Parts: sequence; structure tokens; C-alpha cells
Amino acid sequence: MTDRPENFTEWYTSERFNVGVRRRRTREGVLRGLGMVSILLAVTMLVTLFGSIFYQARTAFVQTQIGLEVALPAAEFDGGTQAGADAIKDVNFRGLVADALYASLGGRPDSRGARREMLALISADASFQLMERVIEEPSLIGQQSRFWLPASDDMHNIVQGVVDRDVTEDDRRTSDAQINWIERLEDQGMVRSAFAWDLLLRNDSRDPEVAGIFAGVVGSALMLTVTLVVSLPLGVAAAVYLEEFAPKNWFTRLIDVNIRNLAAVPSIVFGLLALAVFIRVFGMPRSSPLVGGLALSLLTLPTMIIAARAAIAAVPPSLRTAAMELGASKMQTVSKVVLPNALPGILTGTIISMAEALGETAPLLMIGMVAFVADAPSSFLDPAAPLPVQIYTWSTSPERAFAAKTAAAIIVLLLFLFLMNAAAIYLRDRVQKKW
Repeated sequence: MTDRPENFTEWYTSERFNVGVRRRRTREGVLRGLGMVSILLAVTMLVTLFGSIFYQARTAFVQTQIGLEVALPAAEFDGGTQAGADAIKDVNFRGLVADALYASLGGRPDSRGARREMLALISADASFQLMERVIEEPSLIGQQSRFWLPASDDMHNIVQGVVDRDVTEDDRRTSDAQINWIERLEDQGMVRSAFAWDLLLRNDSRDPEVAGIFAGVVGSALMLTVTLVVSLPLGVAAAVYLEEFAPKNWFTRLIDVNIRNLAAVPSIVFGLLALAVFIRVFGMPRSSPLVGGLALSLLTLPTMIIAARAAIAAVPPSLRTAAMELGASKMQTVSKVVLPNALPGILTGTIISMAEALGETAPLLMIGMVAFVADAPSSFLDPAAPLPVQIYTWSTSPERAFAAKTAAAIIVLLLFLFLMNAAAIYLRDRVQKKW
């Protein structure tokens, strides 16, 4: 026998019932509090992560430039003011830039070491940018004009405050003489900060102040094109067969289990498989977007099959039955009824898989896509360094300015990922039907 009251009114008003209610509410409050703490902790870590990335990248989107009055005497150019591109390329632009810098700072130093330190104020790529400018505007030949040329990465860090110029000379890479020279140029209004278009429009470089991600973006685009062309048809075809046509027996169950297991395999394993099959067996060119796209196709195919099968299985069975009752064949039912209604889920799974492939690095390292590539690929067989690999390469560079470049490239990569996920949400809501 229990001590429970004989009627429900007494039970609901009893002390034992009230104690149980208080305990349940306490447990619910604790669980709710733990959930809120977990969410707050996750948001805090996310904000900290993005805050640190944006803070570190703050100087990468700014380029420090030095304005020099460069004389372009016509006598230096074969053909004078009518010089062609080949003749312009033969001119010693580095010497012209050096002369302009010496003139801005009071004359050419007698010491060779002092000249070397003075020239270190300007990026080594400044002469090439000046040459490109003259090729674009041959009318500059024979004139003296001010050109805004990129400063070196050390001077950039000094001007932008990344390195404290007030510390002792032993604690920084720049000498006191260089600090004095850059301050003289600042006093003359010959130093400015501009948006770093080189980051977005130029290719990779050994000089961090002019290194860009254009080649990496092009390489990633070509690689994702191969991945999409290969994995989307194969993934949808496999999902349609397994979900609509394959017999339900032990063999198809085994295939289903293996597909789900492949989706959890570390990505570097697919890189080893691509190295063994595509490069060593078929002899495809290393470091090419074609091989990289095929490697990422192996990685994304299981995920794409699972997403497509889930989308196909979510189509109401009544639609299949109605189509079959109206005389449609199995193939017509699948192509005209099932696939159009499963399209939102298939598109969402495809874009998410592509976003996953965009951020992968390990499989690409295994097939040799880690080499320094200075030019953007023009075909699927040219050497390429995709954006994630370029980020990895920059992160291992000793130059301090590459740390900010790495963070900036990560921001660009995250922007692409956000856009792809936003596109997935938009397409899903656009074509989704509610039953």
C-alpha cells in the first residue's frame, strides 16, 4: 500500500506532489540554463574567432604607397615617345625608380649599404608596376610624373602601426635610418594609404606587399567546375537508382552502408586515392585543376548521394502512385514527377557539398597543388594553386605581412562560403513545394 491520497484533489494539493513539481522545474531550469550557457559560449567563441581574423587582416586591405617624381627621358627608350612594348620592357625601370627615390631624400648615398637600405623602402615589384603603367600609357615617355608605388612590407608595417617605430633598432627589422627616411617622406606628403586592389586583382608573389589571390580564385573556380560536372550527374544518377530502381536486398544495403561510411572518411584519404589513380595510373598532370576537381569529386560524391537520396525519399508516395495510375512508366514517373519535386533538396545538397569542397586543402596537397604558381591558370591542365592551398602557403611564410594577407584571404574564402550557403537557402525556398 502507498500513502497516495484517495482522491485526486488531495493528491494535487499534497506536499509530496508540490515537492515533485519543484524538483522537475528545478531540473528544467538547470537544463535551460546549461543550454543558454552553451549557446552563449559558442557565440562568444565565434565572435572571438571572427574578431581575431578581421583584426589581423585590417592592414592587408590597405596598401602603403610612396609617391615618387619619376623622370622618363625619351633617350632611355628605343624609339623615343613612339617606343613599343618590347622596347619599354628593355628599359632599366629599377634605376629610374632608384634615382627618383634618391632625389626625394636629398641625393644618392655614397655608401652601398645605405643605398641598399634606402631602396628597401620601395617594393621590389615597384619597377614592374611602373613598366606596366608606361606600357598602358606610352604618352608618359619624355615626361616627369608622380607615380604612387607600393612600399615594402617592412615600411608598410611601420606606417600602419603594426610595428612600433619607437622601439629600439635591435627589436625591429628596420633601421633608424629607414625610419628617418620614411618620416621625411611622410612630412613631404609622399606617403599615403590606399585600398589594396593588388590583393584581389594580382597573382601570388614572393613579396607580401603586392601578393594577391586572383590566381587562387581562378584555380578554385576551375577546380569546382570539374567537381560539379563530375559529381552532380553521378550523384543524382546513383541516388535515383538506389532509391527508385535497385532491389531491396543485402547487396544494396551493403552499398548504402559503404556510401555512408565514405562520407565520414578523412579527406586526405581521397587525396591518396587521386594520387594513385589519376596521376600514377592515368598519368594526368600534377597540380592541375582537372586532377584537383576529380579528387574533390571523390570527396563530395558520397555526401551528394546521401543528400539526393534523402530528397528523393521525401517526395510523397501519393505522387508516384498517381502518376503510375495515369499510365506513366517508372522512368517517366521518376523524371517528370519525382526529380522535379526533389530538386530543392538536391540543389541544397549540391551547393553545400561544393562549399565543403571549396575549403578543402588536404586532398590537394597530396596531388602536388602546393607549389608556388605565379600566373593564373588558363585551362584545366595548367598548374594551379587554389585559394585554400594559397592560404596554407601564406600561413607558413616567415614574412610578417603574410600573416595579415592570410587572414584577408580567409575572409574572402568565408565570404564565398556564406554566399554559397545563402544561394542554397534561396534556391531551396524558391523551388520548394509544401505538401
